[in-house]
Amino acid sequence: MPIIRKRCRAGHALLSVVAICWLSSGLLGQDQKEVLQQRLAAIRDSVAKNQEALRQYTWTETIEVSLKGEVKSRQQNECRYGPDGNVVKTPLGARPEPKKKRGLKGRIVENKVGELKDYLDRAGSLIRRYVPPDPDLMKQAYQAGKATLNRDAAGSGSAIVFKDYVKPGDEMSLDFQQGAILSMSVKTYLDEPSDAVNLALNFQSLADGPNYLAETILDATAKQIRIRTTNFDHHR
Repeated sequence: MPIIRKRCRAGHALLSVVAICWLSSGLLGQDQKEVLQQRLAAIRDSVAKNQEALRQYTWTETIEVSLKGEVKSRQQNECRYGPDGNVVKTPLGARPEPKKKRGLKGRIVENKVGELKDYLDRAGSLIRRYVPPDPDLMKQAYQAGKATLNRDAAGSGSAIVFKDYVKPGDEMSLDFQQGAILSMSVKTYLDEPSDAVNLALNFQSLADGPNYLAETILDATAKQIRIRTTNFDHHR
């Protein structure tokens, strides 16, 4: 009989440990959900405030396109927000007209240039679907259980990771600290997953407060294309 009692006590102790662990994990999960909700609300407010503040500014944008590691084009625009809320771009400096080649070789070159321009246009449209982060899409991802909070090794910072954010199988990671977006990374694609596109975005803050997108690097590995866009020289 004493042996049976010992076994029973051990069993009760084990059940108690399991129950405590289960309750603790539930509480931690609930805490993480609350933190995630708070972060999403803070990001939404931050994006709205910054977009409103940046309407007062003009800035310079530089776009550099590289193909197979070689810079193929570089252009600058003066940018500002129009009355409709869209960015209006005015080219700075004259863009040299490329020399046209004659014959079959000339037609092949024209076709390649046209294909590259079409690809760049579609890539630009893709970027605009992720930047700035859309509060409705973030909310949908959260409600679908596809938003998670990942803490760094030190435990001081954290990033929110969204799955299936714009397209099935894509992923967006957003580092938000001290009331501002610091960086974003996106793994997505154009038409098919085989046409992979990676985005790396870095943000900075102006002296008087607004947070803005300072640099975007788009890598289309299948096409060996890199598009680097920088924004600078903000002034009212």
